[in-house]
Amino acid sequence: MARIAVLGGTGYAGSHIVAEAVSRGHTAVSVARSLPSERVAGATYIEGTLLDVPWLVSELEGVDVVISAVAARGAMLGRLRVNLAELAAELPSEVRLGVIGGAGGSLIAAGGERLVDQESFSDEYKPEALEAIGVLDDLQAGPASRDWFYVHPAGGFGPWNPGERTGSYRDGGDVIVTDAAGESFISGADLAVAVIDEVEQPKHSRERFSVGY
Repeated sequence: MARIAVLGGTGYAGSHIVAEAVSRGHTAVSVARSLPSERVAGATYIEGTLLDVPWLVSELEGVDVVISAVAARGAMLGRLRVNLAELAAELPSEVRLGVIGGAGGSLIAAGGERLVDQESFSDEYKPEALEAIGVLDDLQAGPASRDWFYVHPAGGFGPWNPGERTGSYRDGGDVIVTDAAGESFISGADLAVAVIDEVEQPKHSRERFSVGY
């Protein structure tokens, strides 16, 4: 079993990842700016922030995987990319880094354009999407000694559309996953299934992949 730290572990994606990790027998450590009133039994909760990387590295000593489920919004907009780059540089080389990005960086078709570059993509979410893409750029340009994976959730992923856990999903590689009607969705619980599957049976070493139904 792995010791997994989840940054943003009390948020929508992060809390599902913590719960899925614990349900499979892993040790889960949630790091967030505040402690939640409702906690996953068996998980450890630490109050802290990605904005203090030296402290974070010291607190995460002994973990096998660090997963960032922190979004580039609010106080983190304009700061997520630089702090994740610092974290990647400071973590021990044997620690695997996972990042939950956004749908914006996924392609609309193999070899095609990015979702964020389509006219239909909301201007409101472009700054967040572009910073998440910058995080991916930094990981791809980083040293081969750092293993990582990067997840593009489906376009309809979010707390406004939670769905249920089915235990299944599709892996689209670089391309956004859509159904026969062209809709793109995955529940919070099944995103977590995909993430912990990747922790347990790595298929995307230093790669990104999209998930959806």
